[in-house]
Amino acid sequence: MTKQSVNVTPPNDDWLNAKVASKEYSNKTDIINDLIRREREREEKFKTLKAAIEKGLAGDIGEDNVLDIMQRVEKKMMENGTLPDTGRG
Repeated sequence: MTKQSVNVTPPNDDWLNAKVASKEYSNKTDIINDLIRREREREEKFKTLKAAIEKGLAGDIGEDNVLDIMQRVEKKMMENGTLPDTGRG
């Protein structure tokens, strides 16, 4: 693991300390890594959705309605691990 030095504002440090104190996380490093992981997942979801929208705008999707497209994209994202299963499927 690579060691980094990160400066945070006092309100953010208070928030980090509260998360550790509540035992939600064992330390600040775990919080930072979780936040980064979530952001990376969010970016991947955005890229997948953007690609589906661009494909749809290009006319490659056909006569499907928006709900059909969203469900297909969500299913694909759950299958490839970029979208957690929310139990809606």
